[in-house]
Amino acid sequence: MLNQQQNFTDTTQLPPQQHYGGHDMFDGHEALSSLTGALDQYVLYEQHIQDPELQTMSQKHRTFCNQLYNTIVDTYQSGQDPAVDTQSYKMDQNNNVMYGMQPPSQPSTPIQSVSEINDEKISGFMMGSLKSAATAFTNASLEMTNPVMRRVLADSVPNLIEMAYEVFLYQNKNQYYQVPQLQQQDMQAFQQSYAPTQGTMPH
Repeated sequence: MLNQQQNFTDTTQLPPQQHYGGHDMFDGHEALSSLTGALDQYVLYEQHIQDPELQTMSQKHRTFCNQLYNTIVDTYQSGQDPAVDTQSYKMDQNNNVMYGMQPPSQPSTPIQSVSEINDEKISGFMMGSLKSAATAFTNASLEMTNPVMRRVLADSVPNLIEMAYEVFLYQNKNQYYQVPQLQQQDMQAFQQSYAPTQGTMPH
């Protein structure tokens, strides 16, 4: 009878660059691909940006994400701590949100030529690519066997969230992203539909 243990290998028997399961390779590849896609889009659209504020934001995101990309590639290949740790992104927008809806001057339609690309469209592309990357990073970090790669990806999710939220605030300020509110009694009905639990935490 064959020894059933012969098909199994644990972490201590492998060099660090092999501390990955098969799905880690796929998930790491997915995370890197989504970040690469975001960076590629930023480069493509930067030349079309009109607003200096959006231009500055785009360049700041790109600089940050290029370093993040290098950090992830370093860990993906080595399986060990990267030469440059994950950083913390600090946004420039304040947290002020404008509530309310204003009817559009004309309905939105897909563009028919490159000349129709504007700051509203570009900020939407930025938001979409950051949301995609945040999702890929989160999914990859949930089941990553390599603890260093898992930490690098998980630590990067709040940065992607911060960048996406910065784009949202910019869009909202410029009325590209309007925020309707419920009537006060409807809002209160939702807020009061939960109550604190009466149980106590175990000691």
